[in-house]
Amino acid sequence: MFLYSVQTEGQLHPHLSKEWLLTNGLGGFAGSSVVGCNTRRYHGLLVAATLPPVGRIVALNRVAELLLLDGREDHPIELSVNQFNSNFHPHGHQYLRSFELGDTARWEYIVEDIRITKEVRLLHNRNAVGIRYHIECDRPRQIELHLMPFLSLRDFHSLLHAGGTHFNIDTRNDQTYVTKGEHGVYMRATGARFFPRPDWWYGHTYAVETERGQDDTEDLFVPGAFVTKIDTKATLTFWADVEEGVEPIWDEPIPRGTSVLPLTKRPHALVKPADTKTKPPLSATLQRLHYAAADFIVRRRRADGAVGATIIAGYPWFADWGRDTMISLPGLLLTTGRYEEAADVLTVFANYVSEGMIPNNFDDYTNNPSYNTVDASLWFIHACYLYRDASGDAKTFESTLLPACHAILGGYRYGTRFNIHMDERDGLISAGDATTQLTWMDAKYRGVAFTPRQGKAVEINALWYNALRLMGENDLADFVQRNFHRAFWINAFRGLNDVVNGDQKDPALRPNQIFAVSLPHSPLSLDQQRAVVEVVRRELLTPVGMRTLDRSNPGYRPRYTGDQSARDAAYHNGTVWPWPLGHFLDAYLRVNNNSPESIEQSRLWLTPLIESMENGCIGQIAEIFDADQPHRPLGCCAQAWSVAEVLRLADKLQM
Repeated sequence: MFLYSVQTEGQLHPHLSKEWLLTNGLGGFAGSSVVGCNTRRYHGLLVAATLPPVGRIVALNRVAELLLLDGREDHPIELSVNQFNSNFHPHGHQYLRSFELGDTARWEYIVEDIRITKEVRLLHNRNAVGIRYHIECDRPRQIELHLMPFLSLRDFHSLLHAGGTHFNIDTRNDQTYVTKGEHGVYMRATGARFFPRPDWWYGHTYAVETERGQDDTEDLFVPGAFVTKIDTKATLTFWADVEEGVEPIWDEPIPRGTSVLPLTKRPHALVKPADTKTKPPLSATLQRLHYAAADFIVRRRRADGAVGATIIAGYPWFADWGRDTMISLPGLLLTTGRYEEAADVLTVFANYVSEGMIPNNFDDYTNNPSYNTVDASLWFIHACYLYRDASGDAKTFESTLLPACHAILGGYRYGTRFNIHMDERDGLISAGDATTQLTWMDAKYRGVAFTPRQGKAVEINALWYNALRLMGENDLADFVQRNFHRAFWINAFRGLNDVVNGDQKDPALRPNQIFAVSLPHSPLSLDQQRAVVEVVRRELLTPVGMRTLDRSNPGYRPRYTGDQSARDAAYHNGTVWPWPLGHFLDAYLRVNNNSPESIEQSRLWLTPLIESMENGCIGQIAEIFDADQPHRPLGCCAQAWSVAEVLRLADKLQM
């Protein structure tokens, strides 16, 4: 089935700013704008994960479709759209009538009396893409279709330029193999013949990169064209794969108005079956959120060499991050009933515990772990206990997860990397210095940490207190609770300090204090909890999430725009993040005893984020939004913890 439908009616705008995404379970993906114009360096029809889930390369940037009708070679009709500086060429959007997205991405074009349906499918757990074209004409005509693959075969963070770049073309059997350096792509088209015509197209411009102050221009290589001739009806499938030997699976025609379920359909045991004895079927909202959640669950090799699961933090550029994974896991895997994969993810990270810490992230090229985070390990403990309670899997918890939790507790209590340690005088966790960025507010550029937060951060100590209670360290937890009040409480109007560092206290109003209410164990009294919820609601709540700084602060940045330095300065200094909204709603419901009124209000607050799945990256929720209206979706177009927290709360609220 198709979950989303967009009627384009031949218009370039606003569809140029809408994106689509398909994923393959390895960390690879396909994505572009709805009209087919690549607006990011990361856009492509096959972005392959050569070292799953990382080592990603843009293997196939796009395919140009050219029609010659009735022998009129001087009048080619092109379905593509590209941007060159401020100009667009060709103008294939004028023929585009609709776009649909589900397990596949599908476009319908009308050219005179010819209907062309194009459908893109990624093979699950393989770096391969199929693009199927079905062409129908109401009367016999001479139709010639040329498919021209545009290639870069480059790291997905970089851009390609023609000077000094060499591609090799090798046609064998019915496949064409194009290589550049260590990378290559195999291509074939059923029912078509390949004609080598090596060429370069220069100066493709990526508008999103322009806006982000990045290099924005690329040259792409075209090895030739796959050509077929048609009279009234034909189906043609183009395949691209970074490995040899894909067999065609698209032999049947495309029924109009339906989706053909692929033999290699991604496993939507993704969408948990409803227990009809206790629960009704999933609502349309939850179905969409379950589908969105599935995009982030990918493979990763464990430390022992076995293949496990992990969570991609965001598309198109993030890999799996420890913090994001642990915050996302309850929504993506526990809410959806995917307990086996949840155990897999937690086990992968448990196997990487070092000096009482789980990794912050893994290197894009070597897969080596980095440990520069203070909160990821505490979120890990939180996720482990949620997993135990949801799954009932005491064996995995006791044998693998609990020892890792104890190692983390010891590392934090007695000291570990980055000056992370418990202050014996008050039991609170302190970490970092002015040069580090160890909390989730981690923007740093050219040595400048824009939100350093060294010392005792409020959410870190809320997580620490929660971990101590979960693990039965109640005497220490009592000591921490008393000193948490002394260190962080300001008053009922301002709530909690954000950071305490010696005698210095930072009262900046940020969403971090909400975790002192939302976590299973709160160090605050009920009156204090109510005060914190009201402060955060009054000063930080927006329709699409929580501002990261209140508007009265001199450091407030209303727009996330400009070069990297300007964007990083705004990243956690006003910019809205959706994921803390989940914890705000948990806290709001808690202090209101889950009253019917609070449930209905929470649904109203969550609805705009669900509605945002119709815009931006269709079927997904963005990483961030501008702090001021109109709250543009920005950053990663699809973010794991954004989807996870919206899904978790939508399920809790029965939306």
